[in-house]
Amino acid sequence: DPRGLYTCETGEQKKSLQVYYRMCQNCIEVDAPTISGIVVADVVATLFLAVAVYCITGHDRGHTSRGEGRE
Repeated sequence: DPRGLYTCETGEQKKSLQVYYRMCQNCIEVDAPTISGIVVADVVATLFLAVAVYCITGHDRGHTSRGEGRE
């Protein structure tokens, strides 16, 4: 936590500044690697879901009845 009393001295002048703020306990730092990781994970999950749907629906193609030659 960077809270507290900060002082700045220039020559014979001395100024102080009281800083107080609350930091989030459950926050994550959002920087470029974090954002790119989230994007890559989202793309991989979407591709995995698309392949799963394709595999599930792709197996039913050979079992469809055409209706030709049947009475």
